[in-house]
Amino acid sequence: MRTVASIVKQLKKERDRAAKQLSGLNAALSAFTGVYAGTKPTLKKRTISAAGRKRIAAAQKARWAKIRAKKAA
Repeated sequence: MRTVASIVKQLKKERDRAAKQLSGLNAALSAFTGVYAGTKPTLKKRTISAAGRKRIAAAQKARWAKIRAKKAA
C-alpha cells in the first residue's frame, strides 16, 4: 500500500506543477494579446497617376485588339 500512496502523492505533485505552468502560460497569453489585440498594420493606399492609367488602358486595348484579330483571321 505504501507504493500506491507514494504514486498518488507523486501524481498530485505532477498535477500541481502542470497547473502552475498552465497558469503561467495563460498569463503570458493574456499579456501578449492585450498588447497586440487592437493594432492592425495600416497599409498605405497606393495611387496611380492619370498617365499611368492611360498607359495601362492602352496596353489592355492593344491586347484585346490582338486577340480579336486572331479570332477574325
